[in-house]
Amino acid sequence: MLQWLRLHLSEAKLFREISQTRSISRAATHCGISQSAATQHVQEVERRLGLPLVDRSTRPLALTDAGKLYADFCREVLRREEQFLVALDQLKGSAEGLVRVASIYSIGLSEMSLLREQFEQRHPQSQLHVDYLRPDKIYEAVLADHADLGLVSYPVAKRELAVIPWRKEQMAVAVAPSHPLAARAMLQPADLTGQDFIGFDEDLLIRREIDRFFRDQGVEVRKVMQFDNIQTIKEAVALGSGISILPARTMQTEIEQGRLVSVPLHAPGLLRPVGIVHRKRKKFNLAAQAFLNLLREQPVAAS
Repeated sequence: MLQWLRLHLSEAKLFREISQTRSISRAATHCGISQSAATQHVQEVERRLGLPLVDRSTRPLALTDAGKLYADFCREVLRREEQFLVALDQLKGSAEGLVRVASIYSIGLSEMSLLREQFEQRHPQSQLHVDYLRPDKIYEAVLADHADLGLVSYPVAKRELAVIPWRKEQMAVAVAPSHPLAARAMLQPADLTGQDFIGFDEDLLIRREIDRFFRDQGVEVRKVMQFDNIQTIKEAVALGSGISILPARTMQTEIEQGRLVSVPLHAPGLLRPVGIVHRKRKKFNLAAQAFLNLLREQPVAAS
C-alpha cells in the first residue's frame, strides 16, 4: 500500500491553501497551525513521494509538476468529503449545520440582522456565521472554502467562481440635513459640480464607476475625503464634511434617525449591482442551500 495515500483531511486542506496562497506561512495562518508545522508537513510529503512539491527559490512559491498533481489530488479528496457530508445531510432530511457567509460591510450592517432572524425562524437547527470583509478578501474566503457564499457589489466571475445576480440598487446623493441640496426634490448631475465630495478608495470598483459617471457627465467635484466602506462615508457626510453618491437603500437607518437626506439623482444607469459568489461545483449542505434560497427571495430589480 502506498503510504503517501494515507491522507488526513487537515493535511489536504493545508496543501490546498498552499497551492492557492503560494505561501506556506499564509496557509498555516488560515489553517490555524504554526509555520514550522506546515513546513514539516510539506517536507514529510516530499519525503514520501521522493519529489519536491514547491519551488522554494521563487516568491511567491511556485508548485512543481509533482506539487500540481498533489494539489489536484487534495482538492479531489476535499470535494469528495464535501459530497459525502451533503449526502449525509440529505439523509437527515432537515437543514442542520453551519452556513458561512462573507459579506461586504454595507449589506452586513444594514440587512444581515433581518436575514439572520428570518433564517433562524425557518431553520432553528442551523447556524449562520457572517464575516464582514473587503471585496477582495471575500473572493479569497470563498475560493479557500472559508465561506460558502460571498455577498459583493460589482461581482466578477472568475475561473473557479460563479456569480448569481442578486439585485441592482439605485444610487442617490447623500447629504447632511443642513446642506443646501437637502431641500431639492431631484438633482441633475450638473448640480454636483464644485461640491465637496466624499468618495471611495481608488482600488474599489464602485469608485471607478462613479468616476466614470462624472467623466461622462462632465462633472468636476472637489474630492475631500475617501474611505473603503459605506458606513464611514455616511458618518463623514452626516458630520457635514461633504456630499457623496451611495446606494439609496444603504441610507435608510440614517434617514430615519434624521442624520442624512437621500436626494434622487437623475442618472438612470447609475446602479450598484450586488451578487452572490460561490465556488464552482460547490456542494451546498441543506443549511447553506436554505440560506441561498432566502437570499433569492429578496428583490433583484433596482430599488
